[in-house]
Order: sequence, then C-alpha cells, then structure tokens
Amino acid sequence: MTLSDPHQLAVLLEALLLASGKPMSLERLAELFEENERPEISTFRDALSILARTCEGRAFELKEVASGYRLQVRETYATWVGRLWEERPQRYSRALLETLALVAYRQPITRGEIEDIRGVAVNSQIVKTLMEREWIRVVGYRDVPGRPAMFATTRQFLDHFNLKNLDELPTLAALREMEPEPVAILDDEVPVPAQLQARADLALEGDEEQEPREETSFRSLLAELDTMEQGLKTDFDDLLQAEPAVPERSSVEADDDIEREH
Repeated sequence: MTLSDPHQLAVLLEALLLASGKPMSLERLAELFEENERPEISTFRDALSILARTCEGRAFELKEVASGYRLQVRETYATWVGRLWEERPQRYSRALLETLALVAYRQPITRGEIEDIRGVAVNSQIVKTLMEREWIRVVGYRDVPGRPAMFATTRQFLDHFNLKNLDELPTLAALREMEPEPVAILDDEVPVPAQLQARADLALEGDEEQEPREETSFRSLLAELDTMEQGLKTDFDDLLQAEPAVPERSSVEADDDIEREH
C-alpha cells in the first residue's frame, strides 16, 4: 500500500475510523503511523476529502465534529437504526434542556444567572447530570461575593449534538421559528369522562316518548356543575349559635303529667 497516494490512504482511514468508534483528530490519526511512513498532513486532508465523496449515496457519512472525524449513520435512517436497541432513548426534562441551552448560548454563566433568567431555582441534580455526561464543565469563578462557579460547554457536548464548533449552533431567532405555536383547545373538544357520560345515558333511558333534546356539550355540563357547587352550604358556624334542641320526653313522663293534671 502506497500511503502517499490519497486514494489508498482514504481506504485505510475508513478502516481506522470504523474501528475506533469515536471521533479522531488529524493528530491522532497521524500518531498511528510510523515516523518513516507517516504521510503529510496535506495528504491526510486530501484522503479525507476523497473518503467523504465515496460516502455519498451511502447510509453513512464522514462528519467532522469538535473532537475530529468520524463515520456515522446518516440522520435519515436514525428512526430504523434506533430500533436495534431495546432500551428507549433517555428523555430529558424541559428544565434540564433549558439549563443546557442557557449554558450553550450565554457561556460562561453561573447558576445564579441561570436562575435569574429562568425565574426558578436550578435543581442540583440537573447540574450534576450535565456534568456527569460531560456536556458542561466549570471554567472559572465569577469575581463577586461567594465566587460562584462559571459553566461552559465541552467538546463532548459538541460531539453529541453533531457540531464542529459553537458557531454551528442555530440562532435563537431560528429556534423561535422552530417552536410550534400553542394551539387553543376548546372545552367542547375535551372528551367527556366515561362516568359522567354513563350517568347522562342512564338519565335518558326510558324517556323515549319525550321530544329529543339538544345534545348537551361538556362545557354546559361543567357550567351546570359549577352552579350546583356554588349553591352548596359551606359555612356551618350558624349551627353553633342555634339554641339546643329540647329532648323528647319519654312515654312514662308524659303519663305522669296527665295524672297530675287530673
């Protein structure tokens, strides 16, 4: 094999990247060759360009991320490839994703600054999870009372989200356009609970001779229940002020009163 030939080197680099299972930088690839056989860096770049072209029209692609180059399945086939693993992909809470987004777009940023923007306290478990996944790290301490830690993203964060650098992050304006508009749900569209519907059906049974009534919407049912609830008695203080009831006399006491009258 002539390693100075970019075409032959491209085939070897494909084998190395397939076997590594993780991104590899140019420097790391060069270290795999003996000094006397090591191609020039320019030859490496040419070989990688050839490899990228040979991947066109195939299920995988050559992708450059923050840590280097890697061969990966194209996103188009992610739905089917994901079925190879029985466990479901981990779902992250909205609070965790919002915290990660603030670190990515406002870094370096402190926990207190994140809380000021979000308006709620940041759960310690969220910060712990992000650091355990090596998506964020402490890069320094703010020169203010308490010297809070400042967080920033890592290379692993860029690799995980298929980014070469932070410049490839979508703009905030683009993210706002991607967020779907909230859809108002009318009360009539809310399904009627099964128990409530069953009671309504029972009330209509045996009443076939009556003229058919207009179907009652769930909104009307809720309004009726609300009216009934407003009429319920909730203040029983007046019972404490009422006079005690006179106990009924027994039949023996009543007979004694009659004898005394005669």
